[in-house]
Amino acid sequence: MKAISAIEIRNFLPHRAPMLMVDLITNISEDYVETTFCIPEDCIFIAKKRLAEAGLIENAAQTCAAIVAQNYFTPEKTDVKVIGFIGGIKKLIIKALPLANQTLVSKAKLISKMNTEDFTLCLIACEVFAENKLLLETQMNLFIKEQ
Repeated sequence: MKAISAIEIRNFLPHRAPMLMVDLITNISEDYVETTFCIPEDCIFIAKKRLAEAGLIENAAQTCAAIVAQNYFTPEKTDVKVIGFIGGIKKLIIKALPLANQTLVSKAKLISKMNTEDFTLCLIACEVFAENKLLLETQMNLFIKEQ
């Protein structure tokens, strides 16, 4: 696995503030990624000082997308525009909601991937933790396409 700087995450995702829900990729390989995200108090997904369910799901989706999006970038090809979205959620268990200012650690593993000339479709499992406590488990289908 290789560490990626916080700046490079923006190359892997089209999201920008206030929708960027990953601060840093800490480990990444062809089929696995770990990310961190410190939840700001002014996050658009904060409700009653906690990150709402939609925020947890968005963090998981952006973490998962990094696995597949990395294949669109090479040292020679850095100015790539990709679009991605959740095609479906196969499994979703939310056990708890984190507080503002907590740091999420999200871990995702690629289960399957189908590449075509026009797009990539994949199934990825993800777990999201705060202070070593499991908050979310999911399996989601992601659709990624170069624009």
